[in-house]
Amino acid sequence: MEKLVTNEINENWTEVIGAKNGLLHFGLKDVWQYRDLLILFVKRDFIATYKQTILGPLWHFIQPVLTTIIFLILFNKIANISTDGILAIPFYMSGITIWNYFLACLNGTSSTFVSNASIFGKVYFPRLVIPLSVIISNLIKFAIQFLLLFSVLIYYWITLGKNYFSWSWLLIPLILFMVAALSLGLGLLISSLTTKYRDLTVLIGFGLQLLMYATPIAYPLSYLMAKTKYAYLINYNPLTSIVEGFRFAVFGNINFQYNSLLYSCIIIVITLFLGIIVFNKTEKNFMDTV
Repeated sequence: MEKLVTNEINENWTEVIGAKNGLLHFGLKDVWQYRDLLILFVKRDFIATYKQTILGPLWHFIQPVLTTIIFLILFNKIANISTDGILAIPFYMSGITIWNYFLACLNGTSSTFVSNASIFGKVYFPRLVIPLSVIISNLIKFAIQFLLLFSVLIYYWITLGKNYFSWSWLLIPLILFMVAALSLGLGLLISSLTTKYRDLTVLIGFGLQLLMYATPIAYPLSYLMAKTKYAYLINYNPLTSIVEGFRFAVFGNINFQYNSLLYSCIIIVITLFLGIIVFNKTEKNFMDTV
């Protein structure tokens, strides 16, 4: 018996699972150690989306094309809303592309605890791996839709001589990072709250539908500013400057103030900070409520 106890004491463990240091424990080192698992989750998310589908990734082309056609008919032909000197089709498609990335990331991360409760209850791994895998896997979907937008820009360059390619394209990675950080922070908050309040999911779905119209997706901010004195309220939406910044990055010839991104950056930092705190707190006992 004494020999058995001694062997157990001297045994070298490769992993020791213990309590976190606190609510502000980001766990980035743990995520890096589990990077192979992160890659597997990214593959799982992408493959599971198109398993037993007929068109597969082609849906990422179909959805923005159909939405662009609807916007073109309603907002351009019927409502006659200006597109700020940009050709209508690439204008709408650019807004739809960046919005779809935000929407997909937020919807995916906001169901982290509820959708993965069975996995969390069986095996240990850094829980932050799941929402991060959603952010990364949706980058693939964004790339597919951005390829469609790129093809449209090439078409207009060849046929009409409209060249939208410039140095401003270097801002695209920054805009993507801001969208990913904002959706991650909001997603962590929502996923933590929905473990106790399931009806919050319905409210979030409805709120996102309204948020799309409170964001300059189907119209330029300049048009709204010229039409109503209440347009300044749209500027309180952190996505406003992000979408406008993305359009500036793609087209490069719109009136855009760089300092408008500062407000969005502040909101993103606060949201991500609160999201991590609430996520870490909920992670400790969420299995009792899911």
